[in-house]
Amino acid sequence: MRARDGERAAQRRRESRHHARARIWSRIIGVAFVVVLSVGAGAVWANAGKSDGVDDARSQSCAAPTSSSMSSAATTTTASTRSTLEDRFIVRMRSYEDIEAHERAVGAVLRRQRRASWRVLPRRNAAVKTYPTDFVVVETTPSGTSTFERARRSRAKDDALVSLREVLRDVAKDVHREQRITRKSLLQDGAGNDSGNEDEEDAPSRRRGRKLLQSSVAMKLNANALWKQGYTGAGVKMAIFDTGIAADHPHFNNIIERTNWTNENQLEDGLGHGSFVAGVIAGTSKDCAGFAPDAHIHTFRVFTTAQNSYTSWFLDGFNYAIASGVHVLNLSIGGPDYLDIPFVDKVHEITASGIIMISAIGNDGPLYGTLNNPADNLDIIGIGGITSAHQIAAFSSRGMSTWELPSGYGRVKPDIVTYGDNIWGSKITGGCRSLSGTSVASPVAAGAAVLLSSILPESTRWSILNPAVMKQILVEGAEKLPGPHRYEQGAGKLNLLQSAEILKAYKPRASIIPSDFDLTECPYAWPHCKQGIYATMMPLILNTTIANGLGAHGEVVVAPKFIPNDSDLGDVLDVRFSFSETLWPYSGYLALYIRVKDEGALKSGVASGRVTLTVASPGARGETALRFSEVEMTLKVNVIPTPPRNKRLLWDQFHNVRYPPGYIPRDNIDMKSDVLDWHGDHPHTNFHELYDTLTSAGYFVEVLGAPFTCFDAKNYGALLMVDLEEEYSEAEVQKLQRDVREEGLGVVLFAEWYNVQMMESMKFYDDNTHYDWNAATGGANIPALNDLLQPFGIQFGDVVTEKAGSAFPKIDDDIVAISSGTTIARAPQGTFLHFASLKDRNNKEPVVANRAFASLTRFGEGRVFAFVDSNCVDSSHIQFRCFEFFTRAVAFAAENECSAKYCDPAKQINDAYSDGSELPKRRNDVDFSEFSTVLGGHPGNEGSMTCGANSPLEFHTARVSYTDLPGRLKFDPKLVERNRPSSSQTVVPRDDDDGNDDNDDNDDDNDDNDDGADVNFDGRKTFAASTRDEADAGVFPIVTSTTTLYVVVIVVGLICVVRTVKRRRARRAKARANAPQIGAL
Repeated sequence: MRARDGERAAQRRRESRHHARARIWSRIIGVAFVVVLSVGAGAVWANAGKSDGVDDARSQSCAAPTSSSMSSAATTTTASTRSTLEDRFIVRMRSYEDIEAHERAVGAVLRRQRRASWRVLPRRNAAVKTYPTDFVVVETTPSGTSTFERARRSRAKDDALVSLREVLRDVAKDVHREQRITRKSLLQDGAGNDSGNEDEEDAPSRRRGRKLLQSSVAMKLNANALWKQGYTGAGVKMAIFDTGIAADHPHFNNIIERTNWTNENQLEDGLGHGSFVAGVIAGTSKDCAGFAPDAHIHTFRVFTTAQNSYTSWFLDGFNYAIASGVHVLNLSIGGPDYLDIPFVDKVHEITASGIIMISAIGNDGPLYGTLNNPADNLDIIGIGGITSAHQIAAFSSRGMSTWELPSGYGRVKPDIVTYGDNIWGSKITGGCRSLSGTSVASPVAAGAAVLLSSILPESTRWSILNPAVMKQILVEGAEKLPGPHRYEQGAGKLNLLQSAEILKAYKPRASIIPSDFDLTECPYAWPHCKQGIYATMMPLILNTTIANGLGAHGEVVVAPKFIPNDSDLGDVLDVRFSFSETLWPYSGYLALYIRVKDEGALKSGVASGRVTLTVASPGARGETALRFSEVEMTLKVNVIPTPPRNKRLLWDQFHNVRYPPGYIPRDNIDMKSDVLDWHGDHPHTNFHELYDTLTSAGYFVEVLGAPFTCFDAKNYGALLMVDLEEEYSEAEVQKLQRDVREEGLGVVLFAEWYNVQMMESMKFYDDNTHYDWNAATGGANIPALNDLLQPFGIQFGDVVTEKAGSAFPKIDDDIVAISSGTTIARAPQGTFLHFASLKDRNNKEPVVANRAFASLTRFGEGRVFAFVDSNCVDSSHIQFRCFEFFTRAVAFAAENECSAKYCDPAKQINDAYSDGSELPKRRNDVDFSEFSTVLGGHPGNEGSMTCGANSPLEFHTARVSYTDLPGRLKFDPKLVERNRPSSSQTVVPRDDDDGNDDNDDNDDDNDDNDDGADVNFDGRKTFAASTRDEADAGVFPIVTSTTTLYVVVIVVGLICVVRTVKRRRARRAKARANAPQIGAL
């Protein structure tokens, strides 16, 4: 019996140990589930700003503070009350985490590295109290600041920034200096003056008020027609980033939340901007009614009463906007710095979360090339202003965008225009005021967007609407204005009712903006309608935007191709492409390089065709199949016979350097209010009047966006070199000498001032970036130009000159305007050299002397015309126009034509000329390589030293790579057909029928990209890696990998549980079976 009892006890002990092991494994599996779910949730949150589905971001809004939380979270300021931010840094982290976790990680590194001069600046605002964050602010301690102040930094030599980046490289994504955002107000009063005060009078009387209602901007755009249908903006969350608003403002139905992100402890609007903008969007006053009276207003006070802000304030505010689930966001601010990386990246994250951002295009009109950021971004809806007479407002900035230069071409901006002149909106505490500016036009469009959003049922609204969809319906519904060209008005004037009809019938699709490039239509198609295209010309580059209404993440899965029309000269066009394979967020670019084939050299007429491509995106929530959209745009150009060589001019764009990122000073020194050279220096931006003059004179202007080694001089009469700041390679110097002396190329060179003493006097400390800004060069880079011209014996001097007296010099009857120029200090024998009495601006007591200002020289087969100033042909801040003088210079250089006064024998020198002065030298305290492509720099808007897609095909070293896309988009198009829902086959509507719809069956016949499998179309629908940093870590791949992890862990866990249960059951059954046998014994 004792033996039997011992055996039973051993059996029970074995079963007990097994049960204990099973319980332990169950707990381990449970803990693993919790850990995985936590990690997964963290990964999803870290990419909430890059979510592919709008609903993913919206689901985070349940914990957002609303009106009930205004007294706590909303009143918290985001920064300490230090009066200055001399040494403050934004440390961007690799993921979203609790603020304390990020601060501990950064602080630990600083302590470990014994960096007592740096400390983490605590932030305890509404965003970081409620939600995770992706950045930390670090500042220097007072002792550290004094150390840095003893050696004031320059933008090119920022030792503190470099050191902090090195210290935090293992824990941080990157580090940038905090910037003060004093982006000038884009509001003006009725007189066109900047307005930031409350000096406007109330709308006088009820009778006057009724009259105003009949002409209010909302009524003017027929908002009342939508109000009558029951659409009033209800349920739409409208974020206004401005100067705040009063909690009890009588003009608003639904001020849901007010938050303050400044270092001023207040929520009220002390300036009037925020109140006015909110009133235009959602005001209820009869005297100044807004568009969407029932919208939910969320105000973000990001500007102080002194109109100051900082990047970190915007970053926190943007994070809060993403997390709290706002739907539309208005930014009535702007600036030229498109390289403020933390700000620009966060704007992309805003739109990736599904928030529709609408921004003012700028008040720098009527100057061209003056688009403001972020309105010039692909994914933002940029708004320009018009008057009540449907004319482009004088203040409204003009396109094109300039950050694609020199290698590419600017995009069409603004996207649309709307009323922005003398518009009525709310004052701070009630009443109405009249203001003008693109900061008025922007909330007009934002109000329209909110009102349009409310057309869709709330249950499906945000599964359809996203930033691309709103851009599509606004652009496609816009009404083209007669007169202004595309880079002034975009798609045209906002048409609220037409956009409403498009939205009501909308099905998710991708589209190209503009969807129609008719370059024969003048003046709308300026500048391209001014001259036709022809064989051997530099490619005509068109830059378009792919708007992906299917979702935040998408891919071009069938590469673009051109299908010529059979009814005209379409088959002589050679159209090639570069494009964003990955579309994120909601957008990408498509560039067209258009050439005429050699067989079209003698042909004349219209050439047209279609460009097609296919976009795919993951399905919406609940959908298992990919979404596909077949996209189409139309193209129409004038083809002309190749002009004679002496009528062809080549504009050197490659050797232009501009702001940002460096301090490139304005050519006109007297222009104190706009000291930076940022308008592009392109014949289609600030040299547009010169372009019109030359084309009207019968010349054909092409643009060189590559080095001198990338063009054939035998095709051109003259190379135009105007206001250039770049260096020149030795190969370029040698080639230009051969081109002029042996190939007969002419050169027209309009230089600018250069003097180190003058540049040093222009140094200033920028409160925005906390840098000492030293001018990287003068108006032009004279030392570099002198190196280029040295083989010709022509050299520019060191003196900064202007006219002496009231009159400009003359040659023949042509006035020669000199305002901030240089001098010709050396010239070779035989030059026709012109002198004038000019004032030396270098000295406190200006010296007037007879100085050389223009030279005309023949070298072998070619000619060089040199002049000392370009201001008289630069439409930005021009003092006096001298286009006729420039045309004479072109006639000499390109055609060897020279009037008696220009080539007066009395002006021809028999010996080499020298004024005896020392030639200018490069600055030794500025590292120009930071801004120079030729010297190997990467400033962010540089060109390429290799001949690329913007060069003639015979010079293009990779002519196939941007056409056939080897190794990147190769797949079997039959898989696309199998996975494409028939309802998703969408084509952009065209205004006119080209009669070639029957050619659609050719779409799949000529694709050379059919092999390989980089894009995976199996059941998991994974996409190829992104070409952008954001999309590399972006939503769809991460969400897919997180889901995969969940599935794998759950399946493994279930297998373990099932196996454990089976084993336990088997052992129990065995025990029961053995029990009688033991008893019998």
